[in-house]
Amino acid sequence: MATLDELLHAAVQGVGGIERPGQVAMAHAVQEAVEKDEHLLVQAGTGTGKSLAYLVPAILHAQATGKPAVVATATLALQAQIVDRDMPRLADALAPLLRRRPTYGLVKGRRNYLCAHKLQGGFPDDEDGLFDVGEVDRAASRLGQEVVRLREWAEATESGDRDELVPGVSERAWRQVSVSAHECMGGKCPMIAECFVERSREAAKECDVIVTNHSFMAIDSFEGRQMLPEHDLLVVDEGHELVDRVTSTVTDEITANAVAAAAKRASRLAESTEAVDDAAAFLQGVLDELPEGRLTGIPDSLGLALARVRDTTRQVQSELKPEKGTEADGTRKVAQAAIDEVFENTSRVLEERELDVVWVSRDPRRGTVLRVAPMSVAMLLRDKVFGDRTVVLTSATLELGGTFDAVAGTMGLRGEGAPEWRGLDVGSPFDYPQQAIAYVAQHLPAPGRDGLSDAAMDEIEALVRAAGGRTLGLFSSMRAAKAATEEMRKRFDGDIGFLCQGEDQVTTLVRQFARDPKTCLFGTLTLWQGVDVPGSSCQLVIIDRIPFPRPDDPLASARSQAIARMGGNGFMAVSATHAALRLAQGAGRLIRRSDDRGVVAFLDSRMMTARYAGFLQRSLPPFWPTTDRDRVLAALRRLDETAPPPVEVREPALRGATGALSGTTMGRVGEDAAEHPSPPRRGPPPRGRGPAARAVGPHRRDRRARLDLRRRRGAARRRRARPVGRGAGREPGAAAGRRGRPAQGAGSRRLGRDDHVVRLNHRARHTGGMGDSFSLRVVGDGPVADALLAMTPPLGWDVTVTADDTSIPDGLDALVVTSHHDGVDGPAILAALGAGTAYVGAMGSRRTQARRREWLLAQGVAPGELDTVRAPIGLDIGADSPAEIAVSILAEVVATRAGRAASGSVSDRDGAIHPDLPPGEATCPRG
Repeated sequence: MATLDELLHAAVQGVGGIERPGQVAMAHAVQEAVEKDEHLLVQAGTGTGKSLAYLVPAILHAQATGKPAVVATATLALQAQIVDRDMPRLADALAPLLRRRPTYGLVKGRRNYLCAHKLQGGFPDDEDGLFDVGEVDRAASRLGQEVVRLREWAEATESGDRDELVPGVSERAWRQVSVSAHECMGGKCPMIAECFVERSREAAKECDVIVTNHSFMAIDSFEGRQMLPEHDLLVVDEGHELVDRVTSTVTDEITANAVAAAAKRASRLAESTEAVDDAAAFLQGVLDELPEGRLTGIPDSLGLALARVRDTTRQVQSELKPEKGTEADGTRKVAQAAIDEVFENTSRVLEERELDVVWVSRDPRRGTVLRVAPMSVAMLLRDKVFGDRTVVLTSATLELGGTFDAVAGTMGLRGEGAPEWRGLDVGSPFDYPQQAIAYVAQHLPAPGRDGLSDAAMDEIEALVRAAGGRTLGLFSSMRAAKAATEEMRKRFDGDIGFLCQGEDQVTTLVRQFARDPKTCLFGTLTLWQGVDVPGSSCQLVIIDRIPFPRPDDPLASARSQAIARMGGNGFMAVSATHAALRLAQGAGRLIRRSDDRGVVAFLDSRMMTARYAGFLQRSLPPFWPTTDRDRVLAALRRLDETAPPPVEVREPALRGATGALSGTTMGRVGEDAAEHPSPPRRGPPPRGRGPAARAVGPHRRDRRARLDLRRRRGAARRRRARPVGRGAGREPGAAAGRRGRPAQGAGSRRLGRDDHVVRLNHRARHTGGMGDSFSLRVVGDGPVADALLAMTPPLGWDVTVTADDTSIPDGLDALVVTSHHDGVDGPAILAALGAGTAYVGAMGSRRTQARRREWLLAQGVAPGELDTVRAPIGLDIGADSPAEIAVSILAEVVATRAGRAASGSVSDRDGAIHPDLPPGEATCPRG
C-alpha cells in the first residue's frame, strides 16, 4: 500500500491544490496519534487544507483496519463541503493507489429525514398542521403549499434528506413529514424497509469515512444507541464548538404548553390526561410569576407544580403501555414520546443535580420556559467521547494565549485522570497583513443595550456602499440583524439586495449571497462560523459588537462564579474567552483563499479602548490594523472596481441513501462500482438503494432501485389507505372496505382497472419501442393470466395466453411468466431469449424462499448459483388481487421494453422509464 506522503500528494493534486508544510505536518501528526492511541488537538489556520490532512490518514486507517473513521462537524456547511466536494475528488485521486476506492457516507439525526410511515398516514398529524394533500387547497396558505411540495418531493428524493429540498420549508411544515427519535417505532415500524434513516445508517456500515455532526455523535456516545458503526478513530472538526454543541444536546426544557400538548396527544389512549391538563395549568401560573434568570434553588411553589406534572405523567405512562402481545402503533408512540419527555425533564429538575443549572426565560412565541443544563460537560466528554477511541480535535481557533490548556480543560483533558494528549499549531499559509484590513470604528460610541445606534446604521451604510454590496454582516443578536436588514433595505431601495438569516435555510441564503456580488447577508451566531464564501462576493465582514455572552446568561454566569470561588478570573476565563473565539471565527470568514482581499470592520470601539482589548486582538488573524475610516472606504471602493467575477456556486447535491452525491454510491462512481463491489453480506441481498443494492452496474442499479421503491410505496399506500385513528376518514355509518380499506367514496378515489389501462396506454405511447403491433405471450393458467388477457385489448397489443408453452416465436416482443410447474423449464426460457424480447417473471409473490430454492434446484441450477441466477422471479408482487397484479406486470413490461429500446441490450431486464415521459407518469401505476 502507498505511504501517507504518496497518498497526500495524490490527494492534493486531485483537488487541484498546493501541498503546504502545515498540511503535511498535520497529516503525520494524525497518523502518529492513531498509532500511539493518543488524542491530538490541532490548530490549523484557514487555507491549511486541514480536511485533506485528516481525511487521508483516516482513509488509510479505515482500509487497514476494516473499521470506519467518523468525522463530526459543527455546521451543515462543512458537512456538505466534505461530502459534496472533498471526498468525491479525494476518492478519485486515491483509488489508483489503494486496494479499492475509498467510500464515504453522511449520517444525520432522524428529524433531518422524511418518515416514510408518516407520509403514508402511520402517525397522527401535528395539531396545527395540514397533511392530507387531498384536503389541502393549494392557495389556502403557505403551509398548505409547503406540504404539497413536500409530498411531491417525497416521490422523487433518493435520500429523504431535508437539505436536498431547495427552497426549504418552514419547521412547522417539516414536522408533518418527519418524526423524532423518541416517536420513531424503530424495528417495529411496518415501513422499516422504506426508512430513509435506516437505509442511511445501514449503508454507513460499509463506508471508510462517515460524516456526521457534533450533536449526533454526542447522543451516540452518551446514550449508547449505536447509531454509528463501531469505530476507533473520531475526527472532530470545528472543535472549538464541541462544548457548546454538546451542552445544547444535553439541555432540557419544560413549558406548560408542552405539558398540555402531551396530554392532548395521549387523551385518546389514556384516561388520566385531565389531571395532566390541570397540572399544566397550575405550572403555567407558577412559571409566569417567576423572574427571568437563574434559579439558585427550586422555589416551593415550582417544586410543587413540577411534582404534580411528574406524578400525573407517570400515571399516564402506565396507561399508554400497549396490551400484552400487541405492538404500539404510530399514534401511541407519539403520545408515549411526548409524555416520557415531560416526565423525564420534570424529574431531572426536581433531582437538583450538583452541576445542573436551572433558569427561567421568556419566549415571545412559547411563553415562559424552564430550562436545565449542566454547568460543565468536561467529565462527560472525558468519559464518553475521549474514553475508548482516538480523538483528533481540529479548528482554526483552539489555542488561546499561546496554549491549548483553556480549551483542553473544558473538554476534560486536564486534571487528575485525564487521558494523554498533545497540541499542535501548524499555522496558516495566508499573508494576512497584505490581504486584509482590520478596521475599528473608534469614533462610534460604545454599543448599548438599546440595539444599533443611528451612528452605527450610518457606518454600515457607508461601508456597504463603498464595497458595492459584497458584505457579510455578523450581529450579536437576531434583533440587531433584523433591524439592520430592514433599515438597509429602506436606505438602498433595491440598489443592493439584503438577505437576513431566518428568511430561508442558511445554506440557501449563503448560496444566494455567494452567487450575487451586489447582495449582503446579515445574521447571527450560525453565520459566525462555517460560512465559506471565497472570492469577490465577500470582501467586507461587519461585526457589530464584541460577542460577549449576555451578563444574565445563566450558564456563563454560573461558570464565572464557580471559577471566581476557586480564586480565578471568571470574566477572562469565561466571557473574554468566549468573545475571543467568536471574534476569531467571525473574522475568519473574510480570507478563504490566497487571492482573497477585504476588510473586517468592528463597530465596537472597545476593541481599542478596553483593558481586555489586547487579549481580543491577539486572538484575531494578524490583519493590518487601522482606525482610519477614509482609508478603509477608499480601499473598499478600489476592491469593488477591480473585483473579478464571483466564484462559481455549486447547486445543492441530490443524494442517495449514503448521503453521497447523486450518481455515486458511497463514493463509487461509474465502472468502479462494478470493479469494487461492497463486501458480501449474510442473507439475501437487500432490495434498497445505494450500497445496499446488489453490485450491478450503477445505471442498472439506479433503475432497479427506483422501480423497486415505487412498487413498494404503491403497495404500502394500498395497505394503509385508511387514515389512522378511530374511524378517521369514514363518514358516519360508512363500512370499511375489504382488508381494512375505506369503503368507496370515503376519502380519495382509488384508481379502477380502466384508469390503470388509460395510464398504461399513455405511458406506452411515450415509451420507445412500443409499436401498434406489439406482441406479448403470457404463460400461466390462473386468474392473473385471465386478468392480463382481459386488460390488454385497449392497448392494441397482440396477446396470446398459454398454460405451459414457453417457446419464443420470432419477433416476440415480450414474454410474461405468471406460474411455474414441472412443465415450465426456467433455464430454457432464459437461454431462448432472443434479441429484442423483454422478459418479466411475475411469480413468487406467494412463494417462500424455500420453495423458490426447491424450484430452481429442480430446474438444474447448481446450489452455488442460487443467489446469482437470473431466475423468473423478477417481479415480487405484493398486491391483493389478480387485477392489481396484472397492472403491475403490464407496467413492468412497458418499463422493461423501454429500457431495451433505449439500450439495445438483450440481457438487461431492468430498463429505465423513458426520459421523455411526462413527470406525472414516472410512477408505476398501481394505485
